[in-house]
Amino acid sequence: MAKRIQFTRTGGPEVLEFVDFTPADPGAGEVRVRHQAVGLNFIDIYVRTGLYPVPSLPSGLGTEGAGVVDAVGDGVTHLKVGDRVAYAQGPLGAYSELHTLPAEKVVSLPDEVAAETAAASMLKGLTVQYLLRQTYPLKGGETILFHAAAGGVGSIACQWAKALGVKLIGTVSSSEKAALAKRNGAWATIDYTKEDVIERVRELTGGEMVDVVYDSVGKDTWETSLDCLKKRGLMVSFGNASGPVEGVNVGILNQKGSLFLTRPSLNGYADTRERLEAMSEELFSMLASGKIRIDISHRYPLADAGKAQEALAGRLTTGSTILLP
Repeated sequence: MAKRIQFTRTGGPEVLEFVDFTPADPGAGEVRVRHQAVGLNFIDIYVRTGLYPVPSLPSGLGTEGAGVVDAVGDGVTHLKVGDRVAYAQGPLGAYSELHTLPAEKVVSLPDEVAAETAAASMLKGLTVQYLLRQTYPLKGGETILFHAAAGGVGSIACQWAKALGVKLIGTVSSSEKAALAKRNGAWATIDYTKEDVIERVRELTGGEMVDVVYDSVGKDTWETSLDCLKKRGLMVSFGNASGPVEGVNVGILNQKGSLFLTRPSLNGYADTRERLEAMSEELFSMLASGKIRIDISHRYPLADAGKAQEALAGRLTTGSTILLP
């Protein structure tokens, strides 16, 4: 027997239950991981509330973790029992002591990267990798706008952008978060609770506006983001923290300057084992070199996953939050 978080109905944090369960033995092509740390992400809230439907109920939760291989199924050759590993994709169930998942979604963790660091950065770090290195391949010298720059993804993006020689303008909701984003390498910050984001972007860029906007907020920032782009700029909508963008007439992209729009996801980029390994290797290299440092600001016992999600949804956190089995 082991412990896990599950839910039998969608809703608020109160639907999460801390229960005993029997972990599945790994089948062909699978491994079982004994977690040392589990990642907490906004997508977990989308799943819990029903925005992203689950295959069936009751359901586990979470897709990111790090630990040690506990058992290996037939046909798995790149991993063995005792290997240090991490993952950011796969079937729901990472909010647990033990989790069985396809081996192709699991990567070896180098000694230079701690399990807690991996659990706090795999999903967020791979997200930043595809955003900055693939969705819009930044070369250096660009000016970009990144919403929620003091959050888990934003904190990594600030550091990665600085390492690339990119001017990142980050939106934040307080002076404390502004200071954090600047420490992480943001070129400039905008407190959207006090400042007009569009006007500040215009001031900061001398009227040029930005090459690309990375927007994980969704509904509340949609039009603001479009208005911060220069002609033929790229709008990257990669999250729905305020709710999904709906009812959009694509003609608005023409009206605002022949803009480009994409709605990417990690699964759309790390769609083969080879791509996942290449992306992970670049992330681990950035972590090992110290160019990216992971601020684990909050650690919660696995049993308190609901409290952790409340803090995340209420924007009461900075950096990364992890759950400890």
